Amino acid sequence: MNRILYSFFILAFLSSCSKTTTDGATMKKVEEIKEEVESISSQDAWRSSVPKPGPARKINMGKYNTMTMPNGLEVIVVENHKLPRVSYQLSLKNKPVLEKDAVGFVTMAGDLMRTGTKTKSKSEIDADIDFLGASLNTSGGGIFASSLTKHQDKLLAILSDVLYNPSFSQEEFDKLKTQTISGIQSSKTDPNAMATNVSSVINFGKNHPYGEVMTEKTLDNITVEKCKSYYNTFFKPNNARLTIVGDITPEEAKANVEKYFGTWKKGTIPAIKYDKPASVKGTNVAFVNKDAAVQSVINVTYPLDLQPGSADDIPASITNSILGGGIFSGRLMQNLREDKAYTYGARSRLGSDELVGSFKAFASVRNEVTDSSVTEILYEMNRLATEPVSQEDLDLIKSSMSGGFARSLESPQTIARFARNIVKYKLPADYYETYLEKIEAVTIADVSRMAAKYITPENANILVVGNKDEVAEKLVRFDSDGKLDYYDAYGNILDMTAVAMPSDVTASDIVSDYIEAIGGKAKINGLKSMEQHLAMEVMGQSATVDLFQKAPDKFALKISSSGMVMQEQKYDGIKGFTGGMGQSQVVTEGPELAKLKEEAVMIKQINYLGDKYSLELKGIEDVEGEKCYKINVTNPAGDKATEYYSVSKNHLVRSVSTQEGPQGSVTITQDYQDYKEVDGMMFPHKMTTSGMMPVPLVMSVTSIKVNKDIDDAVFKITE
Repeated sequence: MNRILYSFFILAFLSSCSKTTTDGATMKKVEEIKEEVESISSQDAWRSSVPKPGPARKINMGKYNTMTMPNGLEVIVVENHKLPRVSYQLSLKNKPVLEKDAVGFVTMAGDLMRTGTKTKSKSEIDADIDFLGASLNTSGGGIFASSLTKHQDKLLAILSDVLYNPSFSQEEFDKLKTQTISGIQSSKTDPNAMATNVSSVINFGKNHPYGEVMTEKTLDNITVEKCKSYYNTFFKPNNARLTIVGDITPEEAKANVEKYFGTWKKGTIPAIKYDKPASVKGTNVAFVNKDAAVQSVINVTYPLDLQPGSADDIPASITNSILGGGIFSGRLMQNLREDKAYTYGARSRLGSDELVGSFKAFASVRNEVTDSSVTEILYEMNRLATEPVSQEDLDLIKSSMSGGFARSLESPQTIARFARNIVKYKLPADYYETYLEKIEAVTIADVSRMAAKYITPENANILVVGNKDEVAEKLVRFDSDGKLDYYDAYGNILDMTAVAMPSDVTASDIVSDYIEAIGGKAKINGLKSMEQHLAMEVMGQSATVDLFQKAPDKFALKISSSGMVMQEQKYDGIKGFTGGMGQSQVVTEGPELAKLKEEAVMIKQINYLGDKYSLELKGIEDVEGEKCYKINVTNPAGDKATEYYSVSKNHLVRSVSTQEGPQGSVTITQDYQDYKEVDGMMFPHKMTTSGMMPVPLVMSVTSIKVNKDIDDAVFKITE
């Protein structure tokens, strides 16, 4: 544009000069400038117009070779000589196994294969792999290994040893089991993990592998023998596919396969059968309670019949991308985030699968807009089927998908995955070579047809994980039969009316019963001091917790690991202190001081019966299989917590509260177990805290001392 204006200025200047200077040379110069201006204008006009897209180009995917060995092992070889590396991926071909009351044994079997062979321990395998600068991973579905090309013989020697001779030692099994328990426990309080578990159950059912959920109970049913049985049954060459990718020729690959996999014995693979999940009829609202949650996790989800590589696969994927795919322009994102400001992100996924596909629209939203968010999600799903999309929106998605596909071809692993899919799903040989053509061929009418077929808000499971007291009743209107289904974190349905609430029971009665159950008012009021020592594991490291309390208002807490103080808190009756890891702060006022002061109270429930605390009885609910009274507690500072007291034992079973952390609000759940008597009073000897870290913190009491002298120096704060 600047060039045009500049040339126009010169032309105007020379034109004015031509009125007095009319010689031929000047006029010729004027004509040349006119031509230049016209030429520039024409070029800029061309640049400002959107070029018409050319025809979709055919992709040269690169060559790959396939072969089948005499023992039935299928082999795919993808050459890529850009880097001197090679990888071997062994994948089992059988359908997923229905694990029933021992859900998790397939995963455990796969993990165990990496923990030692008949000739090498796990540490020796680790050392050998590290020395090569290689990687080796096993799973219930196979083995993956990679290294520099020059080390592949040594790598294959280790891989084949792991494949043929896993030791399945009881010691390593017990270690894995302990590690797995931590993950299971963390899923009980992680709202996204809870949503994943429950959506699997309600979409596919517990009689389908996709609907099975591993719990502590199913983990207890897993044995080394079950793991061995799975390995012996399914790790057979005629049930496996080996994909070799990297700096290797087909001839070299064949020689390696014959050398390291040629003696692998084939076997009979049992047929695996189970019913196909039923489609959803109407709208069903499933609710999972998470006390004190300030956000709700929403999933609108259902199973669907969509096969990989089918005629609908690509247009259905494009349709989903318009609704809520990964790019920011998705309608769910534009509606719930940009327009309504309900959430940071709202998306959807539509997945094809050879057994059963699924759809999910999802978002995490504030409690107060949970029902409104469900309304908007259903609205956008319905609009996609009833209103044709614009050509502009369709072209944007097609362009994004084409670009992503083209970029993915830079990775040889992508080429290997495409080759494996062609073989696995029996796709046409040119399926991926013509992928861009298939994308380009999708029309507005195709999108409307796909939306009507696969985006079905009228037949969907509406799953919400959130605060029952604040959210649940607002969702009843979305359920076809007007009744919510409640689930626990593992997808077990809860009977919310199993125990009727006695009409004459109050929150104060329940707290009074708890006080009597742990020793009575006289014992509690007679407490002059308490000293507790606890042991815990933190991310694989041992730690100790030392807690001191002294009447009327002194408190000290220290958490140590390997001789280092990780965290320390004190209250000396006037001021407070927080510190650890080289940082410290003296607290003299404000909410933090009030919280430290409250920690000095040895049995805080004794104060609940006064007029400074507010108690609200919310009913009876299930906590880990135990019926409990649920009470909302508000302290004098206005902080809220939810506490659960056993109906049968009157003990405090769980406390849930919300705390502000660096990343925002965090819901902390503390479970109290294993009550034992100490000097005539009952104390929990096991506490599990979830929400503070990725895995639960399990603390076990090693000693409790009641009414013993505690030196005031323990509580001293030095400014």
